[in-house]
Amino acid sequence: MCPMTVARSSSVDPSQLGLRERKKIKTRAAIRRATYDLVREQGYDATTVEQIAERAEVSVSTVFRYFPAKEDIVLTDEYEPLLMEQVRARPPGEPWMRTLRHVMALAVGMGMDEDPDVLRLRARLIVQVPAVRARMLEAGAGVGRQLARAVGERTGRDADSLEVRVYAMSLVGALTEVTQYWAEHGFRDDLQGLLDRALDVVEHGPAVEKG
Repeated sequence: MCPMTVARSSSVDPSQLGLRERKKIKTRAAIRRATYDLVREQGYDATTVEQIAERAEVSVSTVFRYFPAKEDIVLTDEYEPLLMEQVRARPPGEPWMRTLRHVMALAVGMGMDEDPDVLRLRARLIVQVPAVRARMLEAGAGVGRQLARAVGERTGRDADSLEVRVYAMSLVGALTEVTQYWAEHGFRDDLQGLLDRALDVVEHGPAVEKG
């Protein structure tokens, strides 16, 4: 749903999935793990898809079957569909911003619980590697369309209306800036706190500084 998390195919327990789906999840995880390890060892630019495939013990064609580009390996995860399910599962009358705060807190919690070092690595690559940042901005359009559909469902407005599209993309932009700000400032700030500040700005606009 966002660059910090920017896919779990479902909220179903993996043990309830069929063998084929479990193998797919395992393969995606192996490719990601190999990529993160190699990037830590030798840097992003020096890491090739061939090296990733060898480390993950899969073919190069398998890597590209799961991830169209190297940048996608570090940007995608297993959470985005799950988080969209969470958006739709919230009470219909709940204020939209409360829904967003709940889902964003869930996203941060999942990322930190799984591997906070990976979360930081991904944020650092977004700041340091132009190709990763460009791919993230491209992917953000797709995330914005998903959010627009969710906003449309909640508000009864056309998901393709200008107002809904602007609102959805403003959220995507806010999350992008939070990710970059967090990395640029050495991860000193609490990520959840930064998200809350960003959503405050989306909801109310920037506060006027008192001179």
